[in-house]
Amino acid sequence: MIFDSHAHYDDGAFDADREEIFSQCINQGIGHIVNVSSSLESVQTTLSLAEKYPFIYAAVGIHPDEAGQLNEESFAWLKEQCRNPKTVAVGEIGLDYYWDKENHETQKYWFERQIELAKELELPIIVHSREACADTLEQIRKMHTEKLKGVIHCFSYSPEVAQEYVEMGYYIGIGGVVTFKNARKLKEVVDVLPVERILLETDCPYLAPVPNRGKRNSSLNLPYVAAAVAELKGLTPEEVIRITDENARNLYFQGRDI
Repeated sequence: MIFDSHAHYDDGAFDADREEIFSQCINQGIGHIVNVSSSLESVQTTLSLAEKYPFIYAAVGIHPDEAGQLNEESFAWLKEQCRNPKTVAVGEIGLDYYWDKENHETQKYWFERQIELAKELELPIIVHSREACADTLEQIRKMHTEKLKGVIHCFSYSPEVAQEYVEMGYYIGIGGVVTFKNARKLKEVVDVLPVERILLETDCPYLAPVPNRGKRNSSLNLPYVAAAVAELKGLTPEEVIRITDENARNLYFQGRDI
């Protein structure tokens, strides 16, 4: 079964045919999907999906671009949503210096608070990091404990940085970008990573792989990602699907029967 470790099916891009897409996913071997929130509103829509569909699980957190939504009252509400039985991670959280919608200190503050929340509730973290390599790594080094688990989503940095995260016990999220001809750096990352530290993800509706690049993405495209990873690792796509499914189960379910 294929495990989509990072999706956004509550996005309006799926409003017209969400049920149809889910039906196709079930028929084509998509076993589990983690739908990831980014704002206070999307926490609610993500949990609604997770509560409606048995194969969908929720990640609850506030994206750095939306960090300004948080205050002590909204953070207390967020904590309660993390206690939902279908919540399997805190995310996506992190730093984004590309869009720079929130000042860096605000992003760092709520990144730390949400990591502390994950530690308190013993949930893994889903980390978003764009154009913020050094600060993200510094924050995670500072907050890291042996019990804290997580994934660096949509990884875009060097093989050396990836290996440092792996040494701390984190997973690396690999999606459609790995199929792009110009994705030399990401291909180098996959080449050096142990496959036991890779998660397959879509980030749908964004970042569809070749041959559907530029179109709306969905979990149905994950076989293309698995095939690209398999080629780089000298494995079969079936092996990549099996191992990454196990990886995602280990991270998100942590031995729980959910």
